[in-house]
Amino acid sequence: MHGHGGYDSDFSDDEHCGESSKRKKRTVEDDLLLKKPFQKEKHGKVAHKQVAAELLDREEARNRRFHLIAMDAYQRHTKFVNDYILYYGGKREDFRRSGENDKTDMDVIRENHRFLWNEEDEMDMNWEKRLAKKYYDKLFKEYCIADLSRYKENKFGFRWRVEKEVISGKGQFFCGNKCCDKKEGLKSWEVNFGYVEHGEKRNALVKLRLCQECSFKLNFYHRRKEVKSKKRKNKAKKDCEESSHKKSRLSSVEETSKKKDKGHSSSEKSENSLNQNSDEEEGTSESELWKGPVPETDEKSQEEEFDEYFQDLFL
Repeated sequence: MHGHGGYDSDFSDDEHCGESSKRKKRTVEDDLLLKKPFQKEKHGKVAHKQVAAELLDREEARNRRFHLIAMDAYQRHTKFVNDYILYYGGKREDFRRSGENDKTDMDVIRENHRFLWNEEDEMDMNWEKRLAKKYYDKLFKEYCIADLSRYKENKFGFRWRVEKEVISGKGQFFCGNKCCDKKEGLKSWEVNFGYVEHGEKRNALVKLRLCQECSFKLNFYHRRKEVKSKKRKNKAKKDCEESSHKKSRLSSVEETSKKKDKGHSSSEKSENSLNQNSDEEEGTSESELWKGPVPETDEKSQEEEFDEYFQDLFL
């Protein structure tokens, strides 16, 4: 008895094999129909070495990419430099950049700075000249700060004032010498400053406020022009006129005293003439009073008084 049903057959095994082969063919055909063009073949057996190597390379490249993205620019640069040294050899010092040609903003301003800017200087402007011109516009160009350390060689250095110096009063209410801070005895001077700048000779009229000692240094070889206010000049003129009037009065008194010594007759005549002149002057003054109203005197406003006051300060 070969079978379970009590009978046997010589063709039973062949039938089972035929059915299994048909099923396999159907699955293969279905897989071919359902296969997509970009889908890769399935490996039912152990993967080939080449396929395994490609998969490992992809994983490593993906991990390396994520690692590089996580780093910043400096860390990425150092990693590449270290890898280069490992593979090709060399020293780390060879990759250090030299800072000999590096320049700061102040270096650029020093190279392109000008004491006075003309229209010709503003023709061809690059970024370095624009930076120097922007710094020049921020300076205060009313009074100068002087360097008088080499006054015996007749060499002086001048520069414009900065905002801090204007606020503190350096160069106007204090001495304009950079090494002096005196307040008393300040004088204003006008100096024709001749200098060489970028291979060109130039001149500029400059104002200074210096104390007595620094004024002596400035005028060591020849005297410069001193600036005085208009009020002081007017006062000096008035003083000269008053002194001349006093001298004339004294001379007239001396002449009258000499005439008195000569005789009483001449003195009486002179007294009569003086009395007549005084009476005439009083009469003319009274007649002038009754001719019209009293002339009004112009009173100065508060703003005019402030302007006159500040004119004295700024000179």
